[in-house]
Amino acid sequence: MAAAAGRALPPAGRSKWDIREEVWEHLEASGLAEFPRPVRGRIPNFKGSSHAATRLLGLQQFRAARAVKINPDAPQRNARFLTLEARKTLLVPTPRLRTGLFNRIVPPPGATKEVLRRCATSQGVRDFSVPVGLDSKAQVDLVVVGSVAVSEKGWRIGKGEGYADMEYAMMVSMGAVQEDTPVVTIVHDCQVLDIAEELLGDHDLTVDYILTPTRTIWTNCKRPKPQGIMWHKVSSEMLGKIPILKTLRWREEQAGKDVTLQDEHPALAHTKRAAISHREVMAADPQPWAAPGSAHVGSDPVNPKSEGSAPITTVYVGNLPGSLRVSQLKSTLRELQVVPAALKWQGAQHRAFLAYREQGAAHRALSSLQGLSLGGNALRVELAKSHRNKGQGEINSHK
Repeated sequence: MAAAAGRALPPAGRSKWDIREEVWEHLEASGLAEFPRPVRGRIPNFKGSSHAATRLLGLQQFRAARAVKINPDAPQRNARFLTLEARKTLLVPTPRLRTGLFNRIVPPPGATKEVLRRCATSQGVRDFSVPVGLDSKAQVDLVVVGSVAVSEKGWRIGKGEGYADMEYAMMVSMGAVQEDTPVVTIVHDCQVLDIAEELLGDHDLTVDYILTPTRTIWTNCKRPKPQGIMWHKVSSEMLGKIPILKTLRWREEQAGKDVTLQDEHPALAHTKRAAISHREVMAADPQPWAAPGSAHVGSDPVNPKSEGSAPITTVYVGNLPGSLRVSQLKSTLRELQVVPAALKWQGAQHRAFLAYREQGAAHRALSSLQGLSLGGNALRVELAKSHRNKGQGEINSHK
C-alpha cells in the first residue's frame, strides 16, 4: 500500500473515502496505529510520530518562525512541544472550531520540559491557553496540519470534515497567513500515496513539506492554496456549528463580498442574511437571562447623569463559569485588546456587561469574544440594549 514500500494506491477510480478507508485499515492491521484508537474517523496517530515531528528542527522555515499554528491531534503532540521548547508562539485551533478559531498556549513562568510536554497535550491545551480574537492581528509564520493521506506532490486528504481547510481559509480572511506561508504535515510513510489531482477541490489545502519517520519531503507544490472562505461551499449546517464563521460572514458581507451559502437560494440570500445578521449579530437582548431587579449598564455607566453625552454601547457576556474571577475576565479583555470603558460584573448570575464609548469598539469586542471559551465554558456574547444604570456593582475596568 505505501509509496515507501513500492506500492502506491492506483489513483484511477478511487475516491477520497476509498483512500481514507485503506489508510485506516492498513494502520490498524499492521500494528502501526497508536492511541487514540481505533484510528478510523480520525487524523491517525502512528508509531514514530514523535520522531517524525523532530524533523521540524531541520526546516529553516520552522527555525525562522515566530508563531506556529499546529492542530490539536495526537500525532502533532511532539511538534507542539518542540514549538514551546523553542520559545515560539504556539497557536492551536479549538476542536471543530466550536469556541473560536484558535488559542495561544501560555506555559507558566519557568516551565520545565515536563511542564512544556504537559502543555502540549490535549489537556494542557485546555489548561494553559488564552483565546485569540479576530482583531488580534495574529500573524502565523508556519502551519502544521494533520492528514489521513498525502501525495509527494502535496495533495492532501483529511478525515473528511473539512475543518483544516476551513481553519486555513479563515486565517486567510483574518490576514493571519500569506500566500507564501509554508504548510507542513506529519504522517507515517505508509500515508504517502499517489493521489489523483482531480480528487482535489479548489477549497482543499495543499502542503509544502511532508515529515515522516524516515523522510523530509519538499513537495514544491504549485497548486494555489485557498484564497479565503468559499462561501458557496459552506453549508447552513456548518455555519450553525461554527459561531466565529457567522461573524466572518457578516464582516465579509459588509465589505461587499458575495457570501451566498451552498444551500442558500441566491434570490433569497440577501433578505435572509439581513435577517440573520440583525437577529444574531446586531440586536440581541440579554433580558431573558436577567435576574429580576438586577441592574444593567446604562447609556453611560461611568457617568449615568450625562444625558447629553454620546450613547454607550453595551456588550452582554453570558455563560461565565462560576469559578471565574473578574480579574481573569479583565485579563482576557486586555489580551484581546477590547478593554471596555466600564465593566459590570454579575458573577453570581454567570454574566457581565461591557460598556464601550464607541460602537466600533463594541463590535470589535463582539467579534473577538464570540464563541470563545473561558474555564471550559463557551461564552454567549451579544450586543445588549442600553438600560439606565443604577450604579450597582460597577467596576472600573482600568483598575
